[in-house]
Amino acid sequence: MKTIYAGICLAISLLFSCQQKAGDFRTVSAEEFASFIASPEVQRVDVRTLAEYSEGHIPGSLNINVLDKQFEAVADSLLQKGRPVALYCRSGKRSKKAARLLSDKGYKVYELDKGFQAWQQKDFNIEK
Repeated sequence: MKTIYAGICLAISLLFSCQQKAGDFRTVSAEEFASFIASPEVQRVDVRTLAEYSEGHIPGSLNINVLDKQFEAVADSLLQKGRPVALYCRSGKRSKKAARLLSDKGYKVYELDKGFQAWQQKDFNIEK
């Protein structure tokens, strides 16, 4: 009986520990990010400036500049809360800021560790 009870308690604790809380986001490697964004369900967001985005970006990414005062309003108008969001910037600093803002609003967010630079170092596909 103790074994069954312990198993049920473990299952419940795992279930709740896997849920993402507001303010939580996950930072992933370039390889994990590439696998993750292969799903058409994932919303890709480049949070760099328009000039940086124009120089090259991950294919299929929306550009929403996190430094813009209207970032949250623009994100809310373009993104769906029911679908995961994959964010990146140049090196990972701005995307962490954006990830915190969006996850606080209830989005499920994944952020590219070391940003677009890591993506380019792996020689993954980009578009201009």
